[in-house]
Amino acid sequence: MLAVISPAKKMNFDPISGIDDSLPKFQAEANILAGHARQLSAKKLREMMKISDDLAKQNKERFAAFTEEPTDLNSKQAAFAFAGDTYMGLQIDQFSKRDLAYAQDHLRILSGLYGVLRPLDRIQPYRLEMGRKLKTRRGETLYDFWRNDIGAALDEVADGKIVNLASKEYFKSTGKNLSAEVVTPDFKEERDGKHIMIGFFAKKARGMMARYMMQNRVTDFEALKDFSEEGYKFNPALSSGATMTFTRPPQS
Repeated sequence: MLAVISPAKKMNFDPISGIDDSLPKFQAEANILAGHARQLSAKKLREMMKISDDLAKQNKERFAAFTEEPTDLNSKQAAFAFAGDTYMGLQIDQFSKRDLAYAQDHLRILSGLYGVLRPLDRIQPYRLEMGRKLKTRRGETLYDFWRNDIGAALDEVADGKIVNLASKEYFKSTGKNLSAEVVTPDFKEERDGKHIMIGFFAKKARGMMARYMMQNRVTDFEALKDFSEEGYKFNPALSSGATMTFTRPPQS
């Protein structure tokens, strides 16, 4: 069974040591996309990504410095490099070597630039959200570029079961031909007698669920119901079909 999460805009490239690494499956495709992005001006990057002038300049510099092969000096293992809300919940730095080895086979990170990443794949600093338009020979958008590549790559290793802990924007990139059965956990907070999804908490919970799966070697959907991190509990009344809803009471 495979857990799938989104990347993060926030990144941390402080060096680490003593951790194994690997090369991305779609490094050649990432090089193509980086080459197209490198040709864009800072203004075009700002307009495409809807970011500030400072961030546009930073990403212009990042794509200019992007190399065809990652090195120890310009890259870092993906799960350690991403630093957003989901990765706060994942807590990859708390994984044992055995946990990391298991995650390498059972956890995937979707990426606009790299397509699909294993936790220990080396990546270079970048920002390129999956939903953005970047014209290539394959089409007008990143969805066009990746077509069915991402879904096929997931199917290769999913053993027929995928736990979708990614955002809608990113999981859309798997295409319509995904053959694995997919279950999507949903995380909600109790507020004034209602259960609502709050972005920060939901993203963090997705990371916690991924950690739970890796550290407990979860291999079937039914076992997900035992997840109880930080007060969450499976809520059968709010679950239906392929959606498993987890709720928790108000947090003090």
